Amino acid sequence: MGMVEKIITRWRRFWLNRGGWTPAGRMATRLAAIGVRPYRGRYPLARLSRKGYVAPSAEIVDVDLQLGAHVMIGERVVIASWEGMARVPAGRVRSGDPVPGRVQLGDYVHINRETNLELLEGGAISIGEGTGIQGRCLLLSALEPIVIGPNVQIAPGCSFFSYDHGIEAGEPIHAQDLCSKGPIIIEEGAWLGVGVTVLSGVTIGRGAVVGAGAVVTRDIPPGAVAVGPAAKVAKLRSDLESVRTMTG
Repeated sequence: MGMVEKIITRWRRFWLNRGGWTPAGRMATRLAAIGVRPYRGRYPLARLSRKGYVAPSAEIVDVDLQLGAHVMIGERVVIASWEGMARVPAGRVRSGDPVPGRVQLGDYVHINRETNLELLEGGAISIGEGTGIQGRCLLLSALEPIVIGPNVQIAPGCSFFSYDHGIEAGEPIHAQDLCSKGPIIIEEGAWLGVGVTVLSGVTIGRGAVVGAGAVVTRDIPPGAVAVGPAAKVAKLRSDLESVRTMTG
């Protein structure tokens, strides 16, 4: 690294160490990003400081946000808690871990542009180390948490809803309590293709792959490859490895 590059790196690290989502922190982040390409070009900034990179245009609203080291939060990301805006049954809001009202992002997590992480009553979101969530995804948690393990890859446009609406006859949908079949759990190393929707009570097993556009309403076993609108299990990744071994 030449002298000029060292000076630039020190400049950026200096301001990133003072960055954050306060007005002063946003200004510091803007100064750190001078001359840096947008979007994926900001990834290296997150590695320069343990405080990571939080885009000045990101919105952090009334939420207990806990960040690991070197986290990247991209442009126009929204991380928010909307307590008091949903109908839930009396006594239904849970306690325990992950703590309701909290969003936890592990080390080296990337949340890309225009993704929303939102909490309603009883909601919580936990995302494990090294997981990447691409642009324009929606994670909306109420009653039960959304728990995403380490090293998970989530393609653009995926949606996660850890709750459902009541649909009893004779009462408008908007006036009915929320309900849930249970938490959403995405285990380590899973990969979700573009536009996957995951509903409440679903566990996607370790290393599973879900094809683009699937709606996941039931558990996916570890190592499975699930495709089609109903996310039907088509094969296991271990089967693919066996084919490679035989043909290699």
